[in-house]
Amino acid sequence: MEPQLLHSVTDGVATVVIHHPAKRNAMTAGMWAALPPLLDTLAADPAVRTLVLTGEGGTFCAGADISTLRGSADEAQGLAVRAEDALAAFPKPTLAAVRGHCVGGGCQLAAACDLRFADEGALFGITPAKLGIVYAASSTRRLVSLVGPATAKYLLFSGELIDAERALRTGLVDEVLPEGELDKRAAEFTRVLAARSQLTQAAAKEFADGRTDRQAYWAEQARGSGDTAEGVAAFLERRQPHFTWAASGSTTQG
Repeated sequence: MEPQLLHSVTDGVATVVIHHPAKRNAMTAGMWAALPPLLDTLAADPAVRTLVLTGEGGTFCAGADISTLRGSADEAQGLAVRAEDALAAFPKPTLAAVRGHCVGGGCQLAAACDLRFADEGALFGITPAKLGIVYAASSTRRLVSLVGPATAKYLLFSGELIDAERALRTGLVDEVLPEGELDKRAAEFTRVLAARSQLTQAAAKEFADGRTDRQAYWAEQARGSGDTAEGVAAFLERRQPHFTWAASGSTTQG
């Protein structure tokens, strides 16, 4: 099978699989270019309430497939940054489920997700210093927001790999699971996310990511959504709520 991004939607959860097992799921130029339009399609699908990004088999993503990026370094980095930005802008919760190597561009994609769960054997690294590449400013800021400047410098200056426990301590991942438990936990947690209010999630995502100009917009959405009334009624009636406000929209950056 050719290197590609596979996807499926089940019970409100979209799963995107990085599929290039011959090269440990390294991202080709075509795969980088394919991610933003795929995310746009999934963002606009009302059946999708959350998204999981993972890799085929025992590896998340070993980075960029250097053999397909022999042209302009700026052009190659531009493809990766556009894909990363599209993932960060996805309007619904995103979770990276990481096993094995999560390196270079793979770590860049994982960092662009809202949350990261990792198998205990996962390894993380950001390796532009090994190739003489200037890491993009936007990617650097996103990394710093997760792990702080000291750990970001450690990763970027050295290109060294860190294990899942250190990634957990520094904030690069949110949960570390015993071997064999990652898929089960990711499925369990995304079921929780899919049952919650998309209104709450979408507003929280914008606010957490630093947007400050949409308080009035979200207040208006809340007043018209019915989600608050449904949530309170469900709580008082001791039943599961049925939230109806739906997030939709493009991941394309203006």
